[in-house]
Amino acid sequence: MQRIDFLGCPMDVASMSDTVETIRHAISKGDFTQHVVVNVAKLVNMRNDSQLRESVHSCDIINIDGMGVVLGARFLGHSVPERVAGVDLFHELLKMSTVNKLPVFLLGAEQEVLTRTVNNVLDLYPELILAGYHHGYFWDDEQAIVDKIRASGAQLLFVAITSPKKENFINRWKDQLGVNFVMGVGGTFDVVAGKVKRAPKWMQQYGLEWLYRVIQEPGRMWKRYLTTNVRFAYLLIIEKLKKKES
Repeated sequence: MQRIDFLGCPMDVASMSDTVETIRHAISKGDFTQHVVVNVAKLVNMRNDSQLRESVHSCDIINIDGMGVVLGARFLGHSVPERVAGVDLFHELLKMSTVNKLPVFLLGAEQEVLTRTVNNVLDLYPELILAGYHHGYFWDDEQAIVDKIRASGAQLLFVAITSPKKENFINRWKDQLGVNFVMGVGGTFDVVAGKVKRAPKWMQQYGLEWLYRVIQEPGRMWKRYLTTNVRFAYLLIIEKLKKKES
């Protein structure tokens, strides 16, 4: 798996199949793997948030999620075969876990969304070993949730909490979770539960997934995406000019 430096962030350039196999192999050896996906918003926010930056940089696998990052990396001359979207990787890892009889734990989202996610996941993967699950509102007693995860016997943990909370939670407690693999999946449970729809394929391919989110949730998303996308475009231009001068 090749690693590149993109705007100050180390990123792994890998296909979906390579990523899944790397994770499967690490679990089979009993190794611990901390995983994260990076999109435009996270990449921009990392520049001003040192704790988030540390949490991302400490991960063993850093996949490129957003198509905007893929296109930006290509713009700067990096060879990136494809994006490894968090929601797609989530499903691929559930398939892998089902085949290999690996127990999983689902953490995050509101209770109603979590319940629908659990039901839909078990409908899709009826032989999946679901070691446990818990909603994402536990900040008054993080230790109790960590203890619950460790006691569950789960080998894979998926954390569906907003950024940067999930990255920092994982990095803070990784040595006590008792799992072999942990991944932050952001809003994936909202998608699996049917609360949020994914953008059409053509919008995903052209890096317009952010626009689809804004259309669905304009009040919450427009300022976030406008700010980070403009900042990202500026950073790309500055980096491109530096490369031309060198």
